[in-house]
Amino acid sequence: MSAALDRPQSMRVRSDGITLTGDHWPVQADAHGSVLLLHGGGQRRHSWRRTGEWLAEAGWSSYAFDARGHGESDRSPTGDYSVSALVGDVLKIIEQIGEAPVLVGASMGGMTSLIAEGEHGPLARALVLVDIVAKVEAEGARRIQTFMSSAPNGFASLQEASDAIAAYNPHRPRPKSLDGLRKNLVLRPDGRWHWHWDPKVMSRGTEPEREIGRERAVAAARNITAPTLLVRGAQSDIVSDEGLQEMQELIPHAQAVEVQAAGHMIAGDDNDVFTTELLRFIESTR
Repeated sequence: MSAALDRPQSMRVRSDGITLTGDHWPVQADAHGSVLLLHGGGQRRHSWRRTGEWLAEAGWSSYAFDARGHGESDRSPTGDYSVSALVGDVLKIIEQIGEAPVLVGASMGGMTSLIAEGEHGPLARALVLVDIVAKVEAEGARRIQTFMSSAPNGFASLQEASDAIAAYNPHRPRPKSLDGLRKNLVLRPDGRWHWHWDPKVMSRGTEPEREIGRERAVAAARNITAPTLLVRGAQSDIVSDEGLQEMQELIPHAQAVEVQAAGHMIAGDDNDVFTTELLRFIESTR
């Protein structure tokens, strides 16, 4: 890995009065195209670090941004974290990139990608939806919401936060070091570690516009014409066989792949397999 790729360039994009912070892994010459990586709720752009590096090594100019209210991006002064607001941010980012990227979205980022392409397309040269479908499983969604809301007063230590993650995601091996958690948590003046995102993200009715989510997602999916890859974790409690089948009916040209050793957070559970499948797909769109 070259030093240039190991240290991405920092980017800033203004959208709706707030500043979004991102990373860019550039390609020195003859780039195949651009890839925009959108993370899930409660995550950060750093979730895509290894994927961004791999893509750049393979000749794809890659971008990953903290969503509004997450990480180093500004929090919404009005608490607007609706999918409509997230889509508006993506439109601004793509405008800044200056060309149609491969749009890769996981979970919340996947729903954002689906709605953006389905309602405002063609935006993307290809679409990759990572463990997200129009009909998500209610119990899995409740588990995510419960986990994200479970530590309003933060954690006494990084180890306590690691234990909470392990309880939510017991099939994932424990990391050898807790240093990676420092990207997703921030030490506040109260001496406790808090998630690096605005708690208002979980406010009722804003994430991700739950009451109209399915209807809107189905309508958007029917409009998708870009080459599409659906990626599901074999152990996912969000995407069922039924939900995946419906998406393949809504987007008949979509390809589907299952990552065996992964749950909902596919890139984190098995990044090597995920990125291999992603590269295989996007190379086929050249």
